[in-house]
Amino acid sequence: MKTAQLQFGSGKWIMENMAPDFPAEKTQLVLVFGSGELVTNQDLFIQIKSKFPHADIVSCSTAGEILHNEVYDDSAVVTAIYFEKASIKSVSLEINKNVNSFETGKTLMGLLKQDDLVSVLVISEGSFVNGSDLVAGFNELNTTNIPITGGLAGDAARFAKTQVGLNTIAKEGTVVAVGFYGSNLLVGHSSFGGWDEFGKERVITRSTKNILYEIDGKKALDLYKEYLGPYVDELPGSALLFPISLRTNDADKNLVRTILNVNEDDGSMIFAGNMPEGSKLRLMKVNFEKVINGSSIAATNTASMHAEHNANLAILISCVGRKLILQDRTSEEVQAAQEIFGNQTAITGFYSYGELSPFNPGSNCELHNQTMTITTFTEF
Repeated sequence: MKTAQLQFGSGKWIMENMAPDFPAEKTQLVLVFGSGELVTNQDLFIQIKSKFPHADIVSCSTAGEILHNEVYDDSAVVTAIYFEKASIKSVSLEINKNVNSFETGKTLMGLLKQDDLVSVLVISEGSFVNGSDLVAGFNELNTTNIPITGGLAGDAARFAKTQVGLNTIAKEGTVVAVGFYGSNLLVGHSSFGGWDEFGKERVITRSTKNILYEIDGKKALDLYKEYLGPYVDELPGSALLFPISLRTNDADKNLVRTILNVNEDDGSMIFAGNMPEGSKLRLMKVNFEKVINGSSIAATNTASMHAEHNANLAILISCVGRKLILQDRTSEEVQAAQEIFGNQTAITGFYSYGELSPFNPGSNCELHNQTMTITTFTEF
């Protein structure tokens, strides 16, 4: 497995890290993470296609791009991947707000499923997809519990529209899934947060999928506002500072959910994932050192899955909420991961509106928020 990494910004190629012997003509997969303006730029797409003419090009808009041990805005980070033994298959579907996210995931998994499938990377639109249902659809056909990882596209901190593309410029309403095949490919994965829970545990008493209406019989938004103090006037943006820890009746670990919007008329809150009735929840707040250390823990857990091999590639997908919290310290969480993997591992990724990863090896994929999620690929 070989990789080449490039970066485009300010109308030109800022960096082209491609060895003279890199087999660009044989490259199977190119990942492009960048600003919405760049991933929808036809001229840039043509340039990438000319460099890697036979590759599947998967692109998405972000809330920040990751390259090596730094975080960038308003650029496009390009990672070309050549597999010597493994193979890939990329599929996509176009959806809108009325399309069933569960069936979307199930259909995509059905298109990829083969006996030698070892992993799936999902890059989804992030504006209106129901991430929980999308993941459930993939899990429905994942009978061998191969790792399914990935993330939801971002739109800086605007939350207006996101774009994803497969072999064309990125556009709204696209979900892409890439299947990886072959016994010579090792895939590691982990996801970790680092936020602190506070306050008493409460019960969800009324909800519909990802819309939360009542907590302990009271309007959810009214109760939530009691905790925000001076941040209440900055909703919904300030909700990224205070995510929710969710414990469903059938889960052995807590999920983290981010609030995407609020409805002042009926006192409800709209989340990135489902909020089942009867589940327990607690508020969370930032602990800067624990959040940064969470990235190191995720990298350590990922690396330990295949300790006998150094990862060729690590894809880091972190939450936009972490970036807004960490601000000038954002690069520290990427550097914490890079210190674990070392300089031999190519690192790319982006800041997202939701992260996809199993909790543990062999378990179902879950939608996460406010986590650093890492996927590694190693060919041997």
